[in-house]
Amino acid sequence: MEVNNADKNKEKEAVTKILIIDDEDRFRIALASQLENRGFKVFHTNNGEDSIKIVRHENPEVVMLDQKMPNMDGIQTLKEIKKIRPEVQVIMHTGHGCLESAMITGKHDLFAYIEKPCELKELIKTINAAKEERINAMARHEIPEVKKSSFKEWFFGVQNARPGIILTGAIIFLLITFMPTPQKLSFFLTTPKTGEGADAILGYADYKKLEKGETVAHYYAKKAKLYKKITHPDGKVEKALPNIEKIELRAKAMIGILVISAFFWATGAIPIGITAMLAAALIYFFGILPPTLVAKSYAKDSVVFIFGVLAFAAALSKTGLDRRIGIILLGTSSTLIKFGLIFAPLLAVSASFLSEHALVAFIAPILMIVYLSVIKTAGLKKDKNLIVFFMLMLTFVANIGGPGSPAAGGRNAVMIGILSDYNISISFGQWVKMGLPFVPVMAVIVASYFLLRFRKKINFKTINIAREVKKETKRIGKMTKDEYKSAIVLVVLIVLWITLSDKFGMGGPVIAALVALNILGILRWKDISGIHWDVVALYAAASGIGYGLAITGAALWLANFLISFLPDFLMKGTGLCVSASIITGILTNFMSDGATVAAVGPITIPMAALSDTSPVMVGLATAFSSSFAHILIIGTPNNAIVYSLARDPETGEQLVTMKDFFIHGSMVFLLSMIVLCVWVFYGYWQWL
Repeated sequence: MEVNNADKNKEKEAVTKILIIDDEDRFRIALASQLENRGFKVFHTNNGEDSIKIVRHENPEVVMLDQKMPNMDGIQTLKEIKKIRPEVQVIMHTGHGCLESAMITGKHDLFAYIEKPCELKELIKTINAAKEERINAMARHEIPEVKKSSFKEWFFGVQNARPGIILTGAIIFLLITFMPTPQKLSFFLTTPKTGEGADAILGYADYKKLEKGETVAHYYAKKAKLYKKITHPDGKVEKALPNIEKIELRAKAMIGILVISAFFWATGAIPIGITAMLAAALIYFFGILPPTLVAKSYAKDSVVFIFGVLAFAAALSKTGLDRRIGIILLGTSSTLIKFGLIFAPLLAVSASFLSEHALVAFIAPILMIVYLSVIKTAGLKKDKNLIVFFMLMLTFVANIGGPGSPAAGGRNAVMIGILSDYNISISFGQWVKMGLPFVPVMAVIVASYFLLRFRKKINFKTINIAREVKKETKRIGKMTKDEYKSAIVLVVLIVLWITLSDKFGMGGPVIAALVALNILGILRWKDISGIHWDVVALYAAASGIGYGLAITGAALWLANFLISFLPDFLMKGTGLCVSASIITGILTNFMSDGATVAAVGPITIPMAALSDTSPVMVGLATAFSSSFAHILIIGTPNNAIVYSLARDPETGEQLVTMKDFFIHGSMVFLLSMIVLCVWVFYGYWQWL
């Protein structure tokens, strides 16, 4: 093996590393010298066996490979290289080229095929193009490349590989887990249930299931099977509760898991799916839940729904039905302004009565088609601002449809149940009267924010979305049999969601729809296996974390902790509505909306009764703000669906990132809270 190493002290950071594999020594050595003289770092060898070692240890960016070699030929070497470094770009060269050879090697992810001899200028051009393609290949294979030229670069790393952030997150988790137990947390865990209206632990998620005199610690230990069997000398077996310190440790660990997961998801320190697995591993490791409960918490109906929606969206996209639906929904969007000011409020109001998750799942693929068509026509690789404008406006507008009616989501049903515990009932019409006026107003404000924020940043000043969608539909021709079949299944699915979701949930109907599509020959298992499983894992982790926080009593402490910072004027009257919405709005970005309402509602409604404030107003304020999960993608299935679909189909690049959600989601969250307070609490509610 011959390896030509340049002086490491003279290396430049941007130097391209090339490996030449060729059994013709004179050709190989001469070419290596020519490339080194032009600034490349070159390794070279005369056989495939030694090339594998170089690829493993030196990680070249581009490989120049001879097709005809003794022992291990070019195609065998290519296969082995791709197993080790799937992102490396291979240029096959040979003096015995033919079309058949090019076709054979083309099956093995080859970047280019050239014949010897090749002009050096043309070869360097091909090498530079291969280096650029390697970046796209790394994105497709989710391979991070952390630079180590400075501490700052190492610390912040790159997306999905941020060593310093990972270390910081680990330290934060340990500090939270092993900090002294807050007195209030210990109080909540050890205070027995009294059964009275002003019970201190009334906000515990499973309060109804607690027996009178039972503490949260006892109930949690029983639920998580933490009791230990003690056999007395007389043979009597007794179940003993673990030390309260161990229960407190588990509650603190659960808070730490919430913080580190949100921290990693927000910063992209490690891949989304790995963070989801980390949360489960920590729940296991600290003994917070037994394996069966961890699995159960990760497989809730909402998680099944997310999986089903992504798979169903793949089926619609495969048949082209999503494009046709787009004509109806986006028919008025002849300009970006009309898209914002007409389509947005229509979507938001629709989301108040239909599944906003389903609406987003149908529309997001259409907007991706429009985006790809527009940039292709303009000859651009991408327009970051345009795709962020489309996708984030879509999900945020769908989110704020939640307050419109009780049918808008499970969180609203949770609040109705909490109110009924206090013998308070609210009709469908009363809810609509109190909440629907907020929806179109907020939708227009969200649209206005995006229009003003991106008006000068988008490369395309005039985009006729309706025309682009019609073009796409004309291109695919008349509806096929598969489209008609998909349409029938879609209609049945929507009817099931509207009429039977209370009984079968949101996940059951969509799974049945997937089975139907498979039986009808439309959806294959390959289509299902190709969905973005990282998003499914993320939402599963969010459900598991929410359950862990609720069952350990940590959620109760978190809600009380936030309330403790409120001034007196936010503890009664309209001020209590404001504080309830702020607390719920913040928590719902880290927990599922239903779990947030279940944790905060039982605290704020008794506060309303004690302060002579309308419990209905406070209850609705809590439920409304649980729709404002704009900041993190774990907050709602809408965000997860949009995030999973906003990827470049060719390069695999994530077009809408967590950073985009955080920046624009924070602004929309702030606007949502302002409009809720000004337009609703201090506005039309004063006259109702």
